[in-house]
Amino acid sequence: MSDERQDYEDQQTLWNGPAGRAWVEAQDVLDGMFQPFEDRLVGEVAADSRVLDVGCGTGSTTLAIARRLGPKGRSVGIDLSAPMLAVAQARARQEGVAADFIRADAQAHNFGPADFDLIVSRFGVMFFNDPVPAFANLRRAAKDGARLRFVAWRSAAENPFMTTAERAAAPILPELPARRPGAPGQFAFADRGQVQAILGASGWTSIDIRPVNVTCTLRERDLIRYLSWLGPVGAVLQRADEPGRRKVIETVSAAFAPYVSGAEVRFIAACWWVGARAS
Repeated sequence: MSDERQDYEDQQTLWNGPAGRAWVEAQDVLDGMFQPFEDRLVGEVAADSRVLDVGCGTGSTTLAIARRLGPKGRSVGIDLSAPMLAVAQARARQEGVAADFIRADAQAHNFGPADFDLIVSRFGVMFFNDPVPAFANLRRAAKDGARLRFVAWRSAAENPFMTTAERAAAPILPELPARRPGAPGQFAFADRGQVQAILGASGWTSIDIRPVNVTCTLRERDLIRYLSWLGPVGAVLQRADEPGRRKVIETVSAAFAPYVSGAEVRFIAACWWVGARAS
């Protein structure tokens, strides 16, 4: 099997399995942590526009965009994950928000005629197994003159909070999967030049990639839920027995002490803020 096909199948399995379950379990924690990025993306939305949210997950950004647009615009979220989209759709019904959701792979989905004025993503585009065709497909979904805006992580070295759990757990969890450099995943867009090349090769112009450092927070009481569900450690803990789970949580919790201030956990998210245009 080719690496690209393996990556594709891995992402399907991941987001419809352990990663999807984890994001559902920690949905409120993650939405709170990433609120500054959601606010920034929503701030890009113009009245009466049609907006596509790529890798929309449990729907927070899609719903926030729909609320901003009101009845004259259209907010559409697309994601691979059935469990995450089920939550997004339930939230839309509960809140009475007119947002649409598509369960599909954004890198290959036929969006039909060029339709969108704005395409956004909050940490959803780093998981494409073949990013140039993926962004070319999004370009086809965009009207001429449409804008692309997304946020992606910079390097793991610049985001120590994001790897604290796996570094702390490594001595007691030898089965932790190693991150594959260059593979789809959280830090796949760490290289600014690579992101520039991907967007240029896929037909986007006026490419603007800027580093942003954003302070993110979560409640200290939510830290154990965060570390026991998310990332490589969370994936292992989903299938661990109770004694093993307790041991890992104890060890890993202590490693987050530098980020805890009273009732709050604070960290800096080192990201790229990326803009481009379909022209």
